[in-house]
Amino acid sequence: MLTPADLDELARNRTRLRDEHLRTDDRPASSARGLHHTALICADVARTIRFYQGVLEFPLTEVVENRDYPGSTHFFFDIGNRNLLAFFDLPGLDLGPYAEVLGGLHHLAISVEPERWEHLRGKLDEAGVGYVLESGTSMYFTDPDGARIELIADPLGEMYDLVVL
Repeated sequence: MLTPADLDELARNRTRLRDEHLRTDDRPASSARGLHHTALICADVARTIRFYQGVLEFPLTEVVENRDYPGSTHFFFDIGNRNLLAFFDLPGLDLGPYAEVLGGLHHLAISVEPERWEHLRGKLDEAGVGYVLESGTSMYFTDPDGARIELIADPLGEMYDLVVL
């Protein structure tokens, strides 16, 4: 457990990082065009489609063979703003359950309109998916394979009344 002194030191470090690296007045444009897709691994393609398309209402846009692993399925969901959420199944590999590891996924935050947020909350209730509400605009739950998903009712580029873009 972190002590109050540890927390104070970590806060000072965040302030130092912000002061040294955050560019506010002269921030250049990003070299990237945007997020093409984020790819996760699933155990069951049909179950994943039922969850993301059926419960979360993200339209399935394509299903193809994974070019890097014969027999594997690579499939995509539209999550708005020309962004995609992709999945692979990896048949024949003995993969363990979801785990947070360095360099791994902590959670995937997807922005939805406030009225859609309430609608999807009801769909999660109907599907028996438990969730945790945070700050009135964030809802955290796990997908069928244990990946942590956040539906956030804040606009893109904002989080909890803070402009982050």
